[in-house]
Amino acid sequence: MKFAFVFPGQGAQAVGMMNGFSGIPVVRQTFSEASEVLGQDLWALVAEGPESALNQTINTQPVMLTAGIAVYRAWEDLHGPEPAVMAGHSLGEYSALVASGALAFADALRVVRLRAQAMQEAVPEGSGGIAAILGLDDEAVAAVCRDAAQGEVLEPANYNSPAQVVIAGHRSAVERGMALAKQRGAKRAVMLAMSAPSHCSLMQPAAERLAQALAGVAVQSPQIPVLHNVDVAEHHDAASIRDALVRQVCSPVRWVEIIRQFAARGVSHVVECGPGKVLTGLNKRIEASQQVLALTDSASLREALTVINS
Repeated sequence: MKFAFVFPGQGAQAVGMMNGFSGIPVVRQTFSEASEVLGQDLWALVAEGPESALNQTINTQPVMLTAGIAVYRAWEDLHGPEPAVMAGHSLGEYSALVASGALAFADALRVVRLRAQAMQEAVPEGSGGIAAILGLDDEAVAAVCRDAAQGEVLEPANYNSPAQVVIAGHRSAVERGMALAKQRGAKRAVMLAMSAPSHCSLMQPAAERLAQALAGVAVQSPQIPVLHNVDVAEHHDAASIRDALVRQVCSPVRWVEIIRQFAARGVSHVVECGPGKVLTGLNKRIEASQQVLALTDSASLREALTVINS
């Protein structure tokens, strides 16, 4: 059986999301390790909140990286087999690179915290926006972005599933885009509760800061192939991995193509590694032939092991 692991990004977080793993020692150990690196009690933040603090980009990104690695280590502790290929959605790409051996966990934590700060500071609070458009195809959404921009930035940010595209840019342009999308037949247009308009050209200042930070970080060739968001390709040398991570900040997440590339490689099962089922829901709509499994607690972890080992 050929299976893939995928790691969720920002938006999948919730207070209490790790409670179902509390009986697995390596999960708490991973959170302790991350807390020591960052000088902040991440387990308390995840277990107790408050939600407003958990949802701050500067906290969400390190927390989701830690959660993904904690669950992956739990999989390894239970002698789960190695996936054939991996990917992560946006921030989740860092989890995939750590799991693949390309980045050290401590280095990734520091980079992700800087990435979050840089993204937050790239655009003044309240001036950027990000919205999900449901029910229009990719070309129709691209046309909406062109027609509603009116001299401002408005671009496709995430190709999440067929007929679900996220757009990002200046908030006023996003609002015009939402209205125009509805006029052109979108089922829904929903402003998302994310403070930074990620994966659009407004993030260029963040990309430049990230490039500087990554230049000082050791990067190894991945031991497990990782498909990158920016080009749906594997990268093996440090320079091209760094470049893919920098370009990712300003470029759309090509998730539909990643899942279809899994299918082209003969992947029959896709395992979502980390709390929540956001990617599992998307993946069902992308490639119906694949079985999707979500590792949301210790019980689902053991169920997935049974399926993968069968």
